[in-house]
Amino acid sequence: MLAALLARTTAPERDFLFRLLTGELRQGALESLMTDAVAAASGLPAAPVRAAAMVAHGIASVAEAALTEGEAGLRRYALAPMQPIAPMLAQPADDVAEALAAFGTAAFEWKLDGARVQVHKAGGDVRVFTRSRNDVTASAPEIVDVVRAAHARDLILDGEAIALKGNGAPQPFQVTMRRFGRTLDVHAMRASLPLSVFFFDCLRLDDAALTADAASDRFAALAGALPSSLLIPRMVTDDVVAAEAFYDDALSRGHEGVMAKALCAPYEAGRRAPSWLKVKRLHTLDLVVLGAEWGHGRRSGFLSNLHLAAREGDRFVMLGKTFKGMTDETLAWQSQSLLALESHRDRFAVYVRPELVVEVAFNDLQASPRYPGGLALRFARIKGYRSDKGPADADTMDTVRAIYEGQLARTQGAA
Repeated sequence: MLAALLARTTAPERDFLFRLLTGELRQGALESLMTDAVAAASGLPAAPVRAAAMVAHGIASVAEAALTEGEAGLRRYALAPMQPIAPMLAQPADDVAEALAAFGTAAFEWKLDGARVQVHKAGGDVRVFTRSRNDVTASAPEIVDVVRAAHARDLILDGEAIALKGNGAPQPFQVTMRRFGRTLDVHAMRASLPLSVFFFDCLRLDDAALTADAASDRFAALAGALPSSLLIPRMVTDDVVAAEAFYDDALSRGHEGVMAKALCAPYEAGRRAPSWLKVKRLHTLDLVVLGAEWGHGRRSGFLSNLHLAAREGDRFVMLGKTFKGMTDETLAWQSQSLLALESHRDRFAVYVRPELVVEVAFNDLQASPRYPGGLALRFARIKGYRSDKGPADADTMDTVRAIYEGQLARTQGAA
């Protein structure tokens, strides 16, 4: 069957299918593209195929149902409690003004640096799932207790679990994650590191599936189903000054930033949708490149994942790696330039003389025993190479530590 299929394809189609089958299709559109392809091949609208795929944990079984049974085959995939679906994701925005320009009026919410959770309630049964749809109910009894107390018979809720300090400031992300995957010492962990949960969306309320409803209607359903203490802080506004004040307040409390959401949009499970925008504080550093790892897939043959370091005296201290933010042109230039600076290599990477400086944007720093400076970049991406700077102009570990100390001060001083 595969040989017959490949025999009918053009060269670009054959390349696409080969990389699809070998797991090397890395352009980020695999599942959504295949969902649209199944809809086209079966003659069905894309919306019900996409809705079925989000419940079925993928497109494979949905494809068979759509191609052999048509629309009737999709009816078995209904949003139901205890069947976690892929979470909706957000796209980045530079600031709240950009978000308001996109939406006119928007709902702004605190963006917490916690663990995304989807919580299902069916009568007295409550289960907690991660964003990858793993069942972590046993690790989060606090979440089970508060949702079980809700008056609604059935619920599917989207939210964020986070460990907070006594003053309400967030614990670092890796501290919150210590609560998950542990079942032997849950009671001791609950006492020493309690979890809080804040919900921002309601996907099902009793017999009604709400994913196709407007966000404003889902927010109303959420507010009616849960006490206010379990709701994410939110404001709805069309005023830039008010939105910026809300954003500044979230940052002052130690949180990442805000989410901006279009009020009329449905819940698009599994999609990084333009109706959700995230606005986060960004830092930048000028760092030295110490090496790079060979890329995979469409980056095969290029040096891609950069090893990044700050200056400390006459040495360079590694802070992390990133392959994000690079254009094809940058990859080609970078590979050629780094090979010219090669000092040695191993199976995975080429190590270079510390001469190239790159501007790196990142969200936060976190404590890390993995790196010699004890700190690591979070969500780093390349803004561009600084041809005007040499390694002596790179940022120092003192600057890096000052950013981290400021980050700690914001969380420790949050009310």
